[in-house]
Amino acid sequence: MLELAEARGITLPASDPEGLARAMLVRRATNLEEYLERFAVTLSLMQDREAIERIAYELAADHASESIRYVEVRFCPTLCTRGGLRPEEVLQAAIAGLARAESELAIGTAVIVTALRTLPPSVSLETAELAIAHHGRGVCALDLAGAEDGHPVREHLAAVEAARRAGLPVTIHAGEAFGPASIREAVELGGARRIGHGTRLFEDPELLREVRAAGIALEVCLTSNVQTGAVASYAAHPVRRYFDEGIPVCLCTDNRLMSGVTLTREYEHARDDVGFSEAELARIARAGFEVAFVEEEARAKMLAAFDDAAVRLG
Repeated sequence: MLELAEARGITLPASDPEGLARAMLVRRATNLEEYLERFAVTLSLMQDREAIERIAYELAADHASESIRYVEVRFCPTLCTRGGLRPEEVLQAAIAGLARAESELAIGTAVIVTALRTLPPSVSLETAELAIAHHGRGVCALDLAGAEDGHPVREHLAAVEAARRAGLPVTIHAGEAFGPASIREAVELGGARRIGHGTRLFEDPELLREVRAAGIALEVCLTSNVQTGAVASYAAHPVRRYFDEGIPVCLCTDNRLMSGVTLTREYEHARDDVGFSEAELARIARAGFEVAFVEEEARAKMLAAFDDAAVRLG
């Protein structure tokens, strides 16, 4: 960030790596919107091809250094157009950076193109069309994210339905800052195959049963949920209940920078603060590959590699 800012004449909240890391970290937000405020800083650095490609490459490299073998990166290209780039140019720059990482490192990558609830539905439809045009060429799914309260899924149905008609999988952020009604909309109207967060699913037992029966996975972000106040603590997080209920759950970082976390650290929290055993964490890790937005042949290869590694680890 410091190198990108210096080259572009951008002032950041601090001038050294440690100070900047502290400034970007959200320790405890009063709500989701406050958590999202720091994205203005990172977005100021993501407005040209060179920066976007480098950021994508280094993000994949950071994951590869943790022995992560496949990563789905999600972002909204529309937010990176203030410098004159078109959304398709933004997306292509990110895909190029990820492709370079794939060619050099032991990691697979794909982009989940994100539409935002807070932007006009017409923009969401354009975002969906962009994702559809790149499906199988670096893009694996469409996401609908952003502030839930006052921005229901039904306002963006044109985008979600366009993706589904084109065979593009859909994941939707829901049940993080709003109740289970948001999750129900994501499932019943949005046709989501995965739910981002889904933290408050337990408040609607009938919906919980429906989610389990449909095999819909929850993308669980422990640290982020604590920071935004979605849960009171790691120990209070309902992920244990969801796992025990047989719902597919996988651990995600949400945002490595603002949450100050790595995927490895999230697994440590799940073990030390939530009480998962290593065998259970292996099942959670495997679930990530089981619900990945990939073709079945690629999934089979990843699962076989995972199982081989698990056997070697005992």
